[in-house]
Amino acid sequence: MEAMDGPGYRADRANPYDSGVSEPPARRRRPDARALAPSARGQVRTPDDSPLPASAAWRPGDPVGSRRFVEVGTLDLEAGGELTGATLAYETWGTLNAERDNAVLVLHALTGDSHVIGPVGDGHPTPGWWEAMVGPGRPIDTNRYFVVAPNVLGGCQGSTGPASPASDGEAWGSRFPALTVRDMVAAELRLADALGVQEWALVIGASMGGHRVLEWAASYPERVRAIAAIATAAQTTGDQIAWAHAQLGAIRSDPLYNGGDYYDAADGCGPTAGLALARQIAHTTYRSARELDTRFGRIPQRAENPLDGSGRFAVQSYLDHHGAKLARRFDAGSYVVLTQSMITHDLGRDRGGVEAALAGVTARALVVAVDSDRLFLPAHSARIARGIPNADLHVMHSDHGHDGFLIEFDTLGPIVAAFLGEVAPVVRQPGS
Repeated sequence: MEAMDGPGYRADRANPYDSGVSEPPARRRRPDARALAPSARGQVRTPDDSPLPASAAWRPGDPVGSRRFVEVGTLDLEAGGELTGATLAYETWGTLNAERDNAVLVLHALTGDSHVIGPVGDGHPTPGWWEAMVGPGRPIDTNRYFVVAPNVLGGCQGSTGPASPASDGEAWGSRFPALTVRDMVAAELRLADALGVQEWALVIGASMGGHRVLEWAASYPERVRAIAAIATAAQTTGDQIAWAHAQLGAIRSDPLYNGGDYYDAADGCGPTAGLALARQIAHTTYRSARELDTRFGRIPQRAENPLDGSGRFAVQSYLDHHGAKLARRFDAGSYVVLTQSMITHDLGRDRGGVEAALAGVTARALVVAVDSDRLFLPAHSARIARGIPNADLHVMHSDHGHDGFLIEFDTLGPIVAAFLGEVAPVVRQPGS
């Protein structure tokens, strides 16, 4: 479906990038990677030893794939200042019905994107990240619902972020402003306007996506009929801030990050070491201690010898793999911007506190926790469910920790399908 024009916005299939920012501040000069020690040159272990891209961000001129784009105009930012000429990339599945009451908004987590379902192909280096949850006959049935998934503002897969061109044609880099969850949702509201969606039947997301789910319900209650907040929290805790701080430090201490100005660097000369280390820290919090101990324990990695310091344990190899994997598909600048937005997430800010904000939510709510989650604890979900007047809490068992929302589809799928069928019992679309 083509997005419809609305006041101040324009939606097109083609890339409409034009930041409209006048006289951006000067960028930092990038250090010469040849002058750095090998350990500081962004070198990350990869199976084929091929160099990693300085940034894996999607850029204008790259294959569009299934993306569409909407210009959301100038955004007044919560922390002050504005972001002009902002664009959101998004994908859709299904058809918006005549009553316009069957729209579902899917919001991705920190390193996700708009490619919820679909194969690897031009413009999409990875397959859909929620294939078991969205699609024909799936819990979020695209034969019944019009499903929309944007790439978050500040992200790196088509939406305006640090890798996007500013008005001078150069990447925003260090000049990109700080964003909050509320800024991101304000941009998504304009996407809804452009698509002609006055009320979402359901807004659903997990982890950082769950932050935006809650913010939608608090900021725009008249635009949301129901929400599903999965493995998330209404307010970032001290423990979560501590883990995020270490990740930010890993990236910012990489010499090739250069304060955020590295987008003209050659392959192998970007801040991939910092990004990979940040991912290793994060990934440890995404999985449970029980899983890591049971799956890996103290087993050496094949023929490597950890005892003399030259080799790794299997769990170290596992983290190296996930660090390099993310560096091949993500961008360090976006990781910093989005992680910083998670640190500042607080549903109760300027609303009289978290409990007051939750009490004001009018949407019907499904809240799902993962019992082994050590990042977003079940207690965080219980607080959400306890505070929202019309909420149901489900605690899902998984041995996998926070990532259970990406794994335990046999449990999560029926919960979401039943809730969606109750709050939005839409019949199948003609011809589906």
